[in-house]
Amino acid sequence: MELTHLDETGAARMVDVGDKQMTRRMAQAQAVITMQPETLQAILDGSTPKGDVFSCARIAGIMAAKRTSELIPMCHPLPIDSVKVELTPLPPDRVRITSTLRCTYKTGVEMEALTAASVAALTVYDMCKAVDRGMRIDEVMLLHKEGGKSGDYTRGG
Repeated sequence: MELTHLDETGAARMVDVGDKQMTRRMAQAQAVITMQPETLQAILDGSTPKGDVFSCARIAGIMAAKRTSELIPMCHPLPIDSVKVELTPLPPDRVRITSTLRCTYKTGVEMEALTAASVAALTVYDMCKAVDRGMRIDEVMLLHKEGGKSGDYTRGG
């Protein structure tokens, strides 16, 4: 397998996508945050000390997706068409965060989708850490992607 972010000498490089065709692309990723059941209930009741946890996490995920190329060294800045971040309570003690991104460009949006889900989960942690420092973020993964030279991918499929 060829590692595209390394040149022939093994030095890091940003891949040249100049000759690639623009195609419609989509990526969906997730993160799951586990917490005390009382913490999830406080989020759902709106009684956490810092306010509306899900709204803040959703906005953080969207903002993070738009800034992924500033965080991941070899990641191209992309003209993102849409970002959707969903937070789904999984009682008694978990929240599943799913991000879905779309763009028409020469490279995919997998890193943006993973960044959006991860930062949204980190925001849930930040907003609830005063009441539950034992929260755990797991299951950060690409679920699905469409488009590009490598074709479609579905986890487990």
